[in-house]
Amino acid sequence: MVRTLLECEEVNPDKPDDNGRTPLLIAARGGYEEVVKILLELQEVDLDKLENSGQTPLSHAAIFGHGGVVKILLERQEVNPDKPDNACWTLLSYAAWEGYEGVVKMLLEQEEVNPDKPDKFGRSPLSYAAWFGHEGVVKILLGREEVNPGKPDNACGHRSPMPLGKDMKEW
Repeated sequence: MVRTLLECEEVNPDKPDDNGRTPLLIAARGGYEEVVKILLELQEVDLDKLENSGQTPLSHAAIFGHGGVVKILLERQEVNPDKPDNACWTLLSYAAWEGYEGVVKMLLEQEEVNPDKPDKFGRSPLSYAAWFGHEGVVKILLGREEVNPGKPDNACGHRSPMPLGKDMKEW
């Protein structure tokens, strides 16, 4: 069906909706690996295009734990796996927050990814993984020499960047 739609002259495969979400971003967010592959075949598709919140297709794949899509997108040189969004969150922080061990491992394989990069509140991926009790992610991050488990954040006295008790997917 996607290939049939793409054959229509009036279809722009990189046209964003009102939120800045392109077909590639929506396919990545939904975990539709085959659709992502089809869209990546097209020259006019910008695979690192930002939506209104500053997130990319790779961001959405990581946030929703779609490891297959994350892997496909990480194979492309055009993506930046350590690019923060408008809230200064990195993909690794999102994956650590949600406890997606497989996605965390894939991101840490990328030399550009800083495993100890703080967000605007000074919180690192390790602090989010620990905060939500994701023991597996905590162990993975503590296995990295670059991660400083004693590094304080500056979130004391600040509200969480997201409402406590809410799942990232609902936020």
